[in-house]
Amino acid sequence: MRRTLRPVLWGALVLGAALPARAYDGRHLFSGYVYEPGGGYSLALPETLAATIAVPMADRPPGAANTLRQLFPALAACWSPPHFAATPQGPDVQVTARFSLRRDGSVIGTPRITYAAGVSGGDRTTLTRATLAALGRCTPAHLTPGLGRAIAGRPLALRFVYHPPA
Repeated sequence: MRRTLRPVLWGALVLGAALPARAYDGRHLFSGYVYEPGGGYSLALPETLAATIAVPMADRPPGAANTLRQLFPALAACWSPPHFAATPQGPDVQVTARFSLRRDGSVIGTPRITYAAGVSGGDRTTLTRATLAALGRCTPAHLTPGLGRAIAGRPLALRFVYHPPA
């Protein structure tokens, strides 16, 4: 049976190559996630939008965020220093949260802590919980419709840097 399929497949390839070329008609067989004339979204992973914010902040920025420069401080405004059992190691405590937002500013899924430094043991768990709780308090973020469309579903990485008092 294998020998009979090979000539058929080979013939189909040869005959298929002999068909005349057609002009591009604007349709895509598969162009990512959107099937529209003119293109679609690429299948590459989206680039992470990242920022570093010194916390705690004095107050939350007023109004809806229209840019990333306004969004990240609005998300970090709810962070407050947790009560550590031991003295933090080093000059500062750092924690990075990775998450995505919907168009309305609510969090998609559960944020992940991807990095924590400056504390160890149980204090690391305390820092993680405090950071996740802060994101929960600050979301849904107040976004303009344009920013909501631009960042919806894209990964965000927000790095909190806390300088404990000496």
